[in-house]
Amino acid sequence: MNIELCKIIDLPKIQDARGNLTFIEGGGHIPFDIQRVYYLYDVPGGAERGGHAHKGLSQLIIAMSGSFDIVLDDGWNKKRVHLNRSYNGLYVTPMIWRELDNFSSGSVCMVLASNRYDEDDYYRDYQEFLIAKGFV
Repeated sequence: MNIELCKIIDLPKIQDARGNLTFIEGGGHIPFDIQRVYYLYDVPGGAERGGHAHKGLSQLIIAMSGSFDIVLDDGWNKKRVHLNRSYNGLYVTPMIWRELDNFSSGSVCMVLASNRYDEDDYYRDYQEFLIAKGFV
């Protein structure tokens, strides 16, 4: 997969004087059915998360509160994406190395995933990821 397939997806935003509402429908707003949802919170200042790639899993990453950056790497190119709106999500395809950093105080990162957790789907070593991509 190539980094250009990773993109910001604008989610529906229904505005109301009582507050806004955003919803996500798997297979509709995002190009996969949602099999797993998890979120990161209370990330200490200066800490990084991620540092892996998935063999077959797709994700939508959303800043539910606060902000953070995601560094995407396809082996050739790197791109830094700043997330800070709960109605935008970053679609990340399989075979893209990702690192999350620059978490603001009180930030919450929610991830919608196309598959359930499977340790065999991970590349946790960057050299192994590059070998799998055919770069080494």
